Amino acid sequence: MLRRLERKLLLRVAAYLFIGTGVLFLEHPDSGRELFTAVVIITCIYFALNQFWNYVHFAGDPYMLSLIFVLCSTSLILLYRLNPIYAARQFLWFIVGLTALAVSSKINYRKLADYKYLYAAGGALLLLLPVFFGAERGGAKSWLQIGSITIQTSEFVKILLVLFLASYLSQKSTELVREKQSFKGFKLPSLEEWGPLLMMLGISLIFLVFQKDLGATLIFYGTFLAMLYISTAKLSYIIMGSLLFLIGGSATYFIFDHVKMRVETWINPLQYAETAGYQVIQSLLAFGYGGLTGAGLGEGFPHFIPAVHTDFIFAAAAEELGLAGALALLMVYILLIYLGFKIAARARDNFSKLLAAGFTSLMALQIFIIIGGTTKLLPLTGVTLPFLSYGGSSLVSNCIIVGLLMNISSTRI
Repeated sequence: MLRRLERKLLLRVAAYLFIGTGVLFLEHPDSGRELFTAVVIITCIYFALNQFWNYVHFAGDPYMLSLIFVLCSTSLILLYRLNPIYAARQFLWFIVGLTALAVSSKINYRKLADYKYLYAAGGALLLLLPVFFGAERGGAKSWLQIGSITIQTSEFVKILLVLFLASYLSQKSTELVREKQSFKGFKLPSLEEWGPLLMMLGISLIFLVFQKDLGATLIFYGTFLAMLYISTAKLSYIIMGSLLFLIGGSATYFIFDHVKMRVETWINPLQYAETAGYQVIQSLLAFGYGGLTGAGLGEGFPHFIPAVHTDFIFAAAAEELGLAGALALLMVYILLIYLGFKIAARARDNFSKLLAAGFTSLMALQIFIIIGGTTKLLPLTGVTLPFLSYGGSSLVSNCIIVGLLMNISSTRI
């Protein structure tokens, strides 16, 4: 029944994808055949995955695959409209990502709880490598160049971070809740329980600040606080963590020039209209030009926005699909986050609950931060929009996350 429902939903998404492809084909009949071929292959892969799960009696959530199919389909259409080369590369990463999703949906994820310190060491190593051997892009030195392939290591560190926190907190939550020491009227657990958590977080934040990857820093810290609260239900940790964030954020504003520029550009982009504020201004103009129903697919001017295929893909969607299309995409993300927290609430053990809640919190933070930056609600941070932005590292890592969420949802005992 679950896979049958999933198949019906996939058919509806496939119809949406073919309609979008048809519009682009009418606009570019000579090159549109390549997109049509890619669409057919991707659709077949999604249905093949559905049939595989049906064959092995997989009982995972029946809605998630359709939701990411909507996002990936929209991504392919928008990227092809922006630059067919981006679409061709992303098509290959779609295949890799769906393979990773299929594998992560069927592994015995509960065994992952036994390797918490391996995740800490692996995460620190992945963050350290770009410091010495990384390539700088968009002002952030967080990329590793391996031949013709570039890998953004922080995209995979976020998975290791959640695995570490879920493993550690599921085993130490009782000690963290138990009050042992008093400091200025606040009763806190001992340093013995806090040590590994603070060490992992501190290493991550130090590396990310010096890599100038501010978006990943915010996501890591926010995920840490969310999982800590979910594990302990102690609001005092959130209050203290937020105060530390304000102090640290204020310090980085005065210490690092790139942080200061991001904040000042956010406050008054017109002052830097020809330099740092150009992206934000063009993004806001794109939202305005799109109006309620959009300029039409292929009729906008998203090329005026620098990095439109990565950081500002949501602005391109809003310009050509309008406010209605942007809200529809936002609703897909909201449903995805809702399903993630629903899976966490129904999980049978503490590790599964924390793992699902951690991955969902991470994804929600990333969506909020990048859409907030695109619409000037927040300073620009340079993170990708899951499943929509161009980028293989982001796509594969998010597919692994969704695969693990579906894996958790299939476990009843």
